[in-house]
Formats: sequence, C-alpha cells, structure tokens
Amino acid sequence: MSGSKKLKVVCVGAGYFSQYHYDAWHRLADVSLAGVCNRSVDRAAEFAEKYSIPHYGGCIREVLKATEPDVVDIITPPETHLASVKAAAAMGVDAICQKPFGENLKQAEEMVLVAEEAGIKLIIHENFRFMPWFRQIKQILDSGFAGKILNARFSLRPGDGQGEDAYLARQPYFQTMEKFLVHETAIHLVDTFRYLFGNIKSVYAHLRRCNPVIKGEDSGLIIFEHHNNMQAVFDGNRLLDHASSNTRRTMGELLIEGTQGCIRLDGEGRIWQRAFGEQEEKQVGYNWADQNFGGDCVYNLIEHITKHYVHGGELENQGKEFVQNIVIENAIYHSYEERKVVHIK
Repeated sequence: MSGSKKLKVVCVGAGYFSQYHYDAWHRLADVSLAGVCNRSVDRAAEFAEKYSIPHYGGCIREVLKATEPDVVDIITPPETHLASVKAAAAMGVDAICQKPFGENLKQAEEMVLVAEEAGIKLIIHENFRFMPWFRQIKQILDSGFAGKILNARFSLRPGDGQGEDAYLARQPYFQTMEKFLVHETAIHLVDTFRYLFGNIKSVYAHLRRCNPVIKGEDSGLIIFEHHNNMQAVFDGNRLLDHASSNTRRTMGELLIEGTQGCIRLDGEGRIWQRAFGEQEEKQVGYNWADQNFGGDCVYNLIEHITKHYVHGGELENQGKEFVQNIVIENAIYHSYEERKVVHIK
C-alpha cells in the first residue's frame, strides 16, 4: 500500500472495550473507517454516528461486501471469532482478532489455517506488550543495563474483583467464565513475558478462586522457566490492589533483577532502575500518554498496524506466533490440575 492511500477499516463489535479501538482508528490520519458491524444494528448506528462511519449493519459478510475494506477489526467475544475470520477470509480481507483468540487452541489453529489458505494476514489484538512502560523496559533490557536477567515478578493487583457486583458494571461476563484469571488476564502477561524475556520452557501453577460469586479462578501463582535459564513469576489476585491512583493503569507492579542491576515498574507507570551494588533507584524518563486504557496501548498497537500497511513497517502479534501463548495457557491449567511442572513443546 502506498503512503498516499488511506487504510480502509471495518470494525465488528460495539461492546465495552471496542470504544478504545474506534477511538484509535478515528485518531489516525492514515485511516478511513468505512463500516461498523454489530448484532444490534441500533448499536452499530450509534457508533457510526459518533465516529462518522458511512456504513453500518448487522451482518459481517454484507458489511464487508459493501465497503471492500483492507482490514476488518474483530472486537467481539471469543465464541464469534472463528466465524468472523472465515467471513473475512472468504472476502480476501485481512483480519485483526481480539484476544483471547477463539475459545480454545483448536479454534485458534483453525483460524490460522483458514487465513493461510486464503492468503490473508491474521493479526491478534494483544495490547499489553504495547503499553508504553513495557516498550520502554524492553529498550532498557536490550541496552544491557541490568546484565544477565535471572528473575522477574509481576504482581497483578487491579482490585476490581471483590463482592457480589464484581465486574458487573464493566464486563459482566467475567463472572460466568469457567476459566477466568489465566484465560482472560494472565494470557496478557504470558505474551509480555515472551516479548521481554524470550520463549518459555516450562510452567508450574497453583490457581484458586477467592470470590465465590464468580465461576472461574481469580487468583494464581505461575512460575515460568525461560530458555535462557531465567525465571519469571506471575502472582495475580484480582481482589487485591496496589499503590496507584488508577489500579487499572498498569494492573500491577513488575520487578526485573539482573546480574548488573534491577528495573522496577510501579502503579503510576513510573520506571525505576538501580545498578548492582547501589543503594538508590533512579527514575527513568520517557514519554507516554496517561489516557484511555493502559497508557493508550490500544492506540499504540493500532498505530503499529497502520504503519505496517501504509509505510511497510514491521508487524508484531501475528496469529501463527500468538498460538504459542495459547499452548502455554493450556499448560498452565494442566499444571494446576496435575500438580506438576509442565514442559512446553
């Protein structure tokens, strides 16, 4: 695609989180929002009016046929992903799919195969790695400041999981998910750990449910062994909070420890580093926007995708690669069920 042509996009879905997608696409000068599709046509009409989208409807195939977009952004629940990707593939339209990327590994693998056979790109909307603090931490790690990384620990503490009304105001389906903390939330950190520290060799997990009103697990401890002899720990509890003016900004705190220094992320999005043997931490300066969700990470990811199409930039988060995250997710549940270390193939 030439730099003078705008990327034509259709969005499917109009739920809570989709607002961040529409806002991001709408803010990009190189993008033309051509259509919106939703099972509630009235809801689709509302989004079309709000974001000046010329076409809307309730059937994905009809909207794609009418608009002929370059990309369709699928912002719907996992049970709809396979049918939507098949519809995009049938029209030869590249697809962006919201995580968790289908209901299970079998569906994810089928979507990858469908995309490959149709010759379309399949991109997963995994936005945590595009949170600005993780991008900055990646740069620090690549600089060699901390030396050989031996340990990391992310403590997930959003504090939104207490009481009978937990999640109801924002994402009520959280209460009924049979697999919750790992499938819905920790999968983000699986991807982030792989982005920061490389591939994962094995996992060991202990999971539990702390709020009896929800169906799935909401707390867990997961130990990841990485191929470079580095160990990372995910320590998550959605009932507990951390020191932050917005506990959903970073969702928790991260500490990375290496042979030459440490890197720490706090709940305000501040990054601190300390050289080995020193007493005091020093704050790292970097630019980021404290707006929308996760430091505007949805915009950051969508901008990354747009640059790929319009200017030929690299492309992260492709479906074939993301499948490995689901393999690791399955291993985590298997580890808990069998009470053993599970090695990743």
